[in-house]
Amino acid sequence: MRVTATVPDPRTAAALAARRRGTDAALGRVRDAITRLRREKAQVSVAAVARRANVSRTFLYDHSDARAAVAAAMTEAGERRTQMVADQDNEKAATWRERALNAEEALKATHAEILGQRTRIGELMGQIRDLEAEWTEEAIQRITTENTTLKHRVRQLTADNRTLDERLKAARSNLRFQDRRVADLEARIADPRSST
Repeated sequence: MRVTATVPDPRTAAALAARRRGTDAALGRVRDAITRLRREKAQVSVAAVARRANVSRTFLYDHSDARAAVAAAMTEAGERRTQMVADQDNEKAATWRERALNAEEALKATHAEILGQRTRIGELMGQIRDLEAEWTEEAIQRITTENTTLKHRVRQLTADNRTLDERLKAARSNLRFQDRRVADLEARIADPRSST
């Protein structure tokens, strides 16, 4: 049995070489398009790369180098976008946590102030009862005025307390929403197929 080597037709060899050069040029354009999309921070997709590189989508699916480059760019962009969203959500959650902590601190301070005012009112009322017979009309008037002022202050602090309570409830509600949002994003990060 004789093996004969076939000599390729020069026209076929030239056509194959031209096709190889065209493919290499198209792969270069694909890589350049991916680089530009990354630089512009635009979404990397098969359609966007095909449009920028002036190649068909079929070319991107049929050539393993082009397919691998697009897939790697899409994966990298998805990870970067996911990290950016997670960072933004963490910043928002931290802000809401800080607001909730500030509201709780203000609420504690208000409760302490109200308790102090009530204690002061009790002391003054006790002094009035103990010394009422010995006091002059002017002293009674002064104590009554001070008592009225303190009662007004207690009403104001109670209203402030109510407002701070409402803010705290709102901050806690916002924090729960942010926690659910973070959990949803973590679930998306864990299973990227569910977001597509």
